[in-house]
Formats: sequence, C-alpha cells, structure tokens
Amino acid sequence: MHKNLLTYINQYSNLPLTSEEEALIEATFQPKKLRKKQYFLQEGDVCKYVGFIVKGAMRQYSVDEKGVEHIVHLYIENYWAGDRESSIMLTPSNYNIDAWEDTEMLIITRAEMMDLMEKIPALVKMIRLMDERNAIANQRRLSSTISNTAEKRYEEFADNHPQFIQRFPQHIIASFLGITKETLSRIRKQAMK
Repeated sequence: MHKNLLTYINQYSNLPLTSEEEALIEATFQPKKLRKKQYFLQEGDVCKYVGFIVKGAMRQYSVDEKGVEHIVHLYIENYWAGDRESSIMLTPSNYNIDAWEDTEMLIITRAEMMDLMEKIPALVKMIRLMDERNAIANQRRLSSTISNTAEKRYEEFADNHPQFIQRFPQHIIASFLGITKETLSRIRKQAMK
C-alpha cells in the first residue's frame, strides 16, 4: 500500500527518497479503509488527519439549510483528502468527506507530517509543488465558475478530469460544477449530437 505513496513522493520531488526515509514514511502513514458512504470527516468535527488515497473515490461537500449538497472536491487515487482549514486552525469543519467507493488510504496527522517534513527534504519539495498546483487549480476553478457558461465549465471539466466522469454520477458532477443535474443532462445530450 505504501508503494503508491512512495512513488508519488518521488514523482513530485527531484530528491529521491533514501531507504531510511522510506522506512520512516511507512512507519508514520497508517492504513485506513472506508466502506462506501463511510465518513472520513463529518461537519462539526476537527479534521485530525489528511489521507492519501491508494484505491477508491471520495468527495468533500457541505450541506445547506435546505439539505442540498454542494461538492467542493472530488478525490480518486493519488489525491489527498482532508480539510486544511480545520486541520491548521483546529476549528470545526464546515464539510463532510465520505467515501463514494470502498476506499483504501494512508493517513497522517498534521503534527506527524510536520515532523516528517523536518526529516525528509523530498516531502517539503512535494508539498510546495502540490500547494502551487492546488492554488492554480483553485484560481482556475473560481474564474471558470464566475465567468464561464455551464457548457464551458463542463467542457473544461471533461477535458481536464475525464476519469471523474467515469467514477462519479451526474448529480455529483453537476454539484461540483455548480449546476443542476437537469442542466448537466441537457449539456451532455447536446455534446453527443
């Protein structure tokens, strides 16, 4: 299970892990399995762990006063799941994170990750690159949400994340894009013509 994580770290850093560093990572990251629909984090709880997904699919979402889910993130293999704000600020989360499929992950606390970062330079490089890419992706998503049509948002999503379309149903993708499932259905029908 740890092999996927070690490969990921090596891909995102130009500093290859030593065997001692690999052993430290394997000793610190703990395996966790979630059944479909099982929570990794529930709204109101403080996010104690971040998880690297080895197998499966998850979603992060809030629920409004009318009971409508609003998808914030979708995660599959080689994605990291967690609520960063809750974890850093030690405040109750506004989000739920649950398994959309049976999921296997490796989890670590923030304190453990900070400790590993002091000992393993490759982790620091990996996290810096992840943060940069995440900031760019969030900026693009925000810009797309406020300036693009629903059709254009779906087109960009389909081009950039075709694997999500295979793994998540239409209503989840529609929520992620900020549109109704009826609108998404119409867009997909038009795209097939």
